[in-house]
Amino acid sequence: MGVVSGQDAGVEELLPLPAATFHILMALAEDDRHGYGMIQDVAARTDGALKLSAGTLYRSIQRMLEQGLIVETRERPAPEEDDERRRYYRITTFGAAVARAEARRLTQLVRLARASGFAPGKA
Repeated sequence: MGVVSGQDAGVEELLPLPAATFHILMALAEDDRHGYGMIQDVAARTDGALKLSAGTLYRSIQRMLEQGLIVETRERPAPEEDDERRRYYRITTFGAAVARAEARRLTQLVRLARASGFAPGKA
């Protein structure tokens, strides 16, 4: 393999991502969200197949903050749409790079599974 830049090396060290982490990053891809909003987004995105518990969510958020995948943002929605107790989170540039790398990894895994006859579709 070629030379890996500092950020790319950090990306690879985090793979494979825990499923909850990947789903949280996808929930934050388009908009800042608070915890309950992330839980709702993940449930909707997976048609209810994955329901994050509050414990799983907040442990994941703490780890993701430490890893630099997300940040807490001070920007808030309009007061009539907000609850001052909520904390809002945003995906970082690094977090987006990690999510893209995980998507590439999963795509390659599915490609290999198809080639082995374990998944439908063309290899």
